[in-house]
Amino acid sequence: MKYLITYDIQNDKRRKKISDELEAFGYRVNYSVFECELNHTKLKRLKEKLEELVDIKTDSLRFYHICENCIPKSFELCNKGEVFEKQDFFI
Repeated sequence: MKYLITYDIQNDKRRKKISDELEAFGYRVNYSVFECELNHTKLKRLKEKLEELVDIKTDSLRFYHICENCIPKSFELCNKGEVFEKQDFFI
């Protein structure tokens, strides 16, 4: 399942921790926006980790489920990769 995850976190330290968690599960496409491919297990694990970090009174953390039929209809107006394009990482 594909998700677009966005956040608005006021606290710098908390924002960094949340950003690090999201980078472990997906690709940053904007400063506070990630595209993630998550199965049920990964989604549950990510949600649990983020629930420990987020302050529900001041922060905003949103998950948007993107259906497979919507991906071909998505586009970008710049020279970046395709929406939800898989990238190879070498360590």
